[in-house]
Amino acid sequence: MSKEKILVVDDEQDLVKLTRYNLEKEGYKVISAYNGEDALFLARREKPELIILDIMLPGIDGLEVCKKLKADPELANIAILMLTAKGEEIDITLGLKLGADDYITKPFSLKELIARVQAILRRVRTSATPKDYIEIDRLRIDTYKHEVTINGETIPLTLTEFKILQQLASKPGRVFTRDQLLDAVSGPETFVIDRTIDVHIVALRKKLKKYADRLITVRGIGYKFRE
Repeated sequence: MSKEKILVVDDEQDLVKLTRYNLEKEGYKVISAYNGEDALFLARREKPELIILDIMLPGIDGLEVCKKLKADPELANIAILMLTAKGEEIDITLGLKLGADDYITKPFSLKELIARVQAILRRVRTSATPKDYIEIDRLRIDTYKHEVTINGETIPLTLTEFKILQQLASKPGRVFTRDQLLDAVSGPETFVIDRTIDVHIVALRKKLKKYADRLITVRGIGYKFRE
Protein backbone atom coordinates (compact mmCIF):
# COMPACT_ATOMS: atom_id res chain seq x y z
CA MET A 1 0.00 0.00 0.00
CA SER A 2 1.51 3.34 -1.09
CA LYS A 3 1.85 6.04 1.53
CA GLU A 4 0.48 9.56 1.40
CA LYS A 5 1.79 12.52 -0.58
CA ILE A 6 3.44 15.34 1.39
CA LEU A 7 4.32 18.87 0.26
CA VAL A 8 7.30 20.43 2.11
CA VAL A 9 7.46 24.24 1.98
CA ASP A 10 10.44 26.20 3.33
CA ASP A 11 12.87 28.75 1.90
CA GLU A 12 15.82 26.92 3.50
CA GLN A 13 16.75 24.58 0.65
CA ASP A 14 19.08 22.38 2.71
CA LEU A 15 16.32 21.81 5.27
CA VAL A 16 13.84 20.94 2.52
CA LYS A 17 16.24 18.45 0.93
CA LEU A 18 17.03 16.78 4.26
CA THR A 19 13.36 16.61 5.23
CA ARG A 20 12.41 15.24 1.82
CA TYR A 21 15.11 12.57 1.96
CA ASN A 22 14.00 11.32 5.38
CA LEU A 23 10.29 11.32 4.51
CA GLU A 24 10.98 9.40 1.31
CA LYS A 25 12.92 6.85 3.37
CA GLU A 26 9.68 6.33 5.31
CA GLY A 27 7.88 5.60 2.04
CA TYR A 28 6.06 8.90 1.54
CA LYS A 29 5.75 10.63 -1.82
CA VAL A 30 7.30 14.07 -1.35
CA ILE A 31 7.15 17.28 -3.38
CA SER A 32 8.67 20.60 -2.38
CA ALA A 33 8.38 24.37 -2.75
CA TYR A 34 10.49 27.29 -1.51
CA ASN A 35 7.88 30.07 -1.44
CA GLY A 36 4.18 30.61 -0.82
CA GLU A 37 3.18 31.11 -4.45
CA ASP A 38 4.66 27.78 -5.55
CA ALA A 39 3.17 26.08 -2.49
CA LEU A 40 -0.35 27.15 -3.50
CA PHE A 41 0.25 26.10 -7.11
CA LEU A 42 1.49 22.64 -6.11
CA ALA A 43 -1.27 22.19 -3.53
CA ARG A 44 -3.89 22.80 -6.23
CA ARG A 45 -2.16 20.56 -8.78
CA GLU A 46 -0.98 17.69 -6.58
CA LYS A 47 -3.63 17.60 -3.79
CA PRO A 48 -1.24 16.29 -1.08
CA GLU A 49 -2.60 14.76 2.12
CA LEU A 50 -0.25 16.90 4.24
CA ILE A 51 1.66 20.17 3.85
CA ILE A 52 4.67 20.89 6.06
CA LEU A 53 4.58 24.68 5.95
CA ASP A 54 7.10 27.20 7.25
CA ILE A 55 5.51 30.40 8.59
CA MET A 56 8.35 32.71 7.47
CA LEU A 57 8.32 32.53 3.67
CA PRO A 58 9.27 35.12 1.02
CA GLY A 59 6.30 36.70 -0.74
CA ILE A 60 3.12 35.09 0.56
CA ASP A 61 3.95 33.94 4.10
CA GLY A 62 2.90 30.62 5.61
CA LEU A 63 -0.07 32.06 7.51
CA GLU A 64 -1.51 33.55 4.33
CA VAL A 65 -0.93 30.25 2.50
CA CYS A 66 -2.80 28.46 5.29
CA LYS A 67 -5.66 30.97 5.09
CA LYS A 68 -5.98 30.56 1.30
CA LEU A 69 -5.90 26.76 1.53
CA LYS A 70 -8.63 26.62 4.17
CA ALA A 71 -10.79 29.07 2.17
CA ASP A 72 -10.70 26.80 -0.91
CA PRO A 73 -13.30 23.98 -0.67
CA GLU A 74 -11.12 21.70 -2.80
CA LEU A 75 -8.07 22.18 -0.57
CA ALA A 76 -9.57 22.80 2.88
CA ASN A 77 -9.18 19.17 4.00
CA ILE A 78 -5.42 19.10 3.43
CA ALA A 79 -3.67 18.70 6.79
CA ILE A 80 -1.08 21.35 7.70
CA LEU A 81 1.96 21.04 9.98
CA MET A 82 3.48 24.47 10.65
CA LEU A 83 7.20 25.08 11.10
CA THR A 84 7.85 27.97 13.49
CA ALA A 85 10.76 29.69 15.21
CA LYS A 86 10.99 29.88 19.00
CA GLY A 87 9.00 32.70 20.55
CA GLU A 88 6.36 32.87 17.80
CA GLU A 89 3.40 32.08 20.08
CA ILE A 90 1.18 34.68 18.39
CA ASP A 91 1.86 33.18 14.95
CA ILE A 92 1.29 29.66 16.29
CA THR A 93 -2.05 30.64 17.81
CA LEU A 94 -3.12 32.40 14.62
CA GLY A 95 -2.07 29.43 12.49
CA LEU A 96 -4.09 27.02 14.61
CA LYS A 97 -7.09 29.35 14.44
CA LEU A 98 -6.75 29.41 10.65
CA GLY A 99 -6.98 25.62 10.61
CA ALA A 100 -3.44 24.23 10.87
CA ASP A 101 -3.38 20.79 12.50
CA ASP A 102 -0.15 21.04 14.49
CA TYR A 103 3.15 22.88 14.73
CA ILE A 104 6.78 22.06 15.40
CA THR A 105 9.39 24.57 16.57
CA LYS A 106 12.77 25.01 14.85
CA PRO A 107 15.30 23.61 15.36
CA PHE A 108 13.68 20.18 15.50
CA SER A 109 14.88 16.60 15.22
CA LEU A 110 13.86 14.69 12.11
CA LYS A 111 12.72 11.86 14.37
CA GLU A 112 10.24 14.22 16.06
CA LEU A 113 9.10 15.62 12.70
CA ILE A 114 8.39 12.15 11.32
CA ALA A 115 6.50 11.23 14.50
CA ARG A 116 4.33 14.36 14.10
CA VAL A 117 3.73 13.56 10.42
CA GLN A 118 2.69 10.00 11.24
CA ALA A 119 0.34 11.21 14.01
CA ILE A 120 -1.36 13.78 11.77
CA LEU A 121 -1.84 11.34 8.90
CA ARG A 122 -3.19 8.75 11.33
CA ARG A 123 -5.78 11.31 12.46
CA VAL A 124 -6.63 12.08 8.84
CA ARG A 125 -7.26 8.40 8.12
CA THR A 126 -9.32 7.98 11.30
CA SER A 127 -11.49 11.03 10.61
CA ALA A 128 -12.37 9.58 7.21
CA THR A 129 -14.28 6.79 8.99
CA PRO A 130 -16.29 8.54 11.74
CA LYS A 131 -17.65 6.48 14.65
CA ASP A 132 -20.32 7.04 17.29
CA TYR A 133 -17.68 6.70 19.99
CA ILE A 134 -14.06 7.46 20.84
CA GLU A 135 -12.19 4.80 22.80
CA ILE A 136 -8.81 5.21 24.46
CA ASP A 137 -7.79 2.26 26.62
CA ARG A 138 -10.67 1.96 29.16
CA LEU A 139 -11.95 5.46 28.52
CA ARG A 140 -14.96 5.55 26.19
CA ILE A 141 -16.64 8.70 24.89
CA ASP A 142 -20.02 7.90 23.36
CA THR A 143 -20.81 10.79 21.02
CA TYR A 144 -24.29 9.40 20.26
CA LYS A 145 -25.41 9.04 23.89
CA HIS A 146 -23.31 11.97 25.16
CA GLU A 147 -21.86 9.64 27.79
CA VAL A 148 -18.36 9.05 29.15
CA THR A 149 -17.37 5.83 30.90
CA ILE A 150 -14.20 4.50 32.52
CA ASN A 151 -14.11 0.72 32.95
CA GLY A 152 -17.83 0.75 32.17
CA GLU A 153 -18.61 3.20 34.99
CA THR A 154 -20.40 6.39 33.91
CA ILE A 155 -18.51 9.61 34.66
CA PRO A 156 -20.93 12.51 35.28
CA LEU A 157 -19.93 15.46 33.08
CA THR A 158 -21.67 18.73 32.37
CA LEU A 159 -22.61 19.39 28.74
CA THR A 160 -19.74 21.86 28.39
CA GLU A 161 -17.21 19.43 29.89
CA PHE A 162 -18.41 16.70 27.53
CA LYS A 163 -18.08 18.96 24.47
CA ILE A 164 -14.56 20.04 25.45
CA LEU A 165 -13.45 16.44 26.03
CA GLN A 166 -15.06 15.27 22.80
CA GLN A 167 -13.37 18.02 20.80
CA LEU A 168 -9.92 17.31 22.24
CA ALA A 169 -10.18 13.50 22.09
CA SER A 170 -11.53 13.52 18.54
CA LYS A 171 -8.06 14.52 17.30
CA PRO A 172 -5.44 13.27 19.77
CA GLY A 173 -2.20 15.23 19.59
CA ARG A 174 -3.74 18.24 17.87
CA VAL A 175 -3.47 21.54 19.75
CA PHE A 176 -6.72 23.50 20.12
CA THR A 177 -6.68 27.16 21.08
CA ARG A 178 -9.09 28.40 23.73
CA ASP A 179 -11.06 30.18 21.01
CA GLN A 180 -11.45 26.94 19.07
CA LEU A 181 -12.72 25.18 22.17
CA LEU A 182 -15.11 28.07 22.81
CA ASP A 183 -16.49 27.67 19.29
CA ALA A 184 -16.90 23.91 19.85
CA VAL A 185 -18.90 24.27 23.06
CA SER A 186 -20.94 27.37 22.28
CA GLY A 187 -24.68 26.90 21.86
CA PRO A 188 -28.06 27.93 23.25
CA GLU A 189 -27.56 25.82 26.38
CA THR A 190 -24.01 26.92 27.15
CA PHE A 191 -22.36 30.20 28.09
CA VAL A 192 -18.58 30.06 28.22
CA ILE A 193 -15.91 32.76 28.10
CA ASP A 194 -12.21 32.40 27.30
CA ARG A 195 -10.67 31.71 30.71
CA THR A 196 -13.52 29.53 31.97
CA ILE A 197 -12.20 26.92 29.53
CA ASP A 198 -9.33 26.55 32.03
CA VAL A 199 -11.83 25.99 34.86
CA HIS A 200 -13.61 23.27 32.88
CA ILE A 201 -10.28 21.58 32.12
CA VAL A 202 -9.46 21.49 35.85
CA ALA A 203 -12.86 19.90 36.53
CA LEU A 204 -12.36 17.37 33.73
CA ARG A 205 -8.97 16.34 35.09
CA LYS A 206 -10.50 15.62 38.50
CA LYS A 207 -13.28 13.53 36.99
CA LEU A 208 -11.08 11.61 34.55
CA LYS A 209 -8.88 10.31 37.40
CA LYS A 210 -6.03 8.22 35.94
CA TYR A 211 -6.73 9.67 32.49
CA ALA A 212 -6.29 13.25 33.75
CA ASP A 213 -2.76 13.41 32.35
CA ARG A 214 -4.18 12.96 28.85
CA LEU A 215 -5.29 16.60 28.97
CA ILE A 216 -2.13 18.55 28.19
CA THR A 217 -1.75 22.31 28.65
CA VAL A 218 0.15 23.97 25.78
CA ARG A 219 1.46 27.12 27.40
CA GLY A 220 0.23 30.36 25.88
CA ILE A 221 -1.89 28.56 23.29
CA GLY A 222 -4.46 26.08 24.58
CA TYR A 223 -4.84 22.35 25.14
CA LYS A 224 -4.43 18.97 23.49
CA PHE A 225 -5.34 15.36 24.24
CA ARG A 226 -2.27 13.13 24.57
CA GLU A 227 -2.17 10.17 22.20
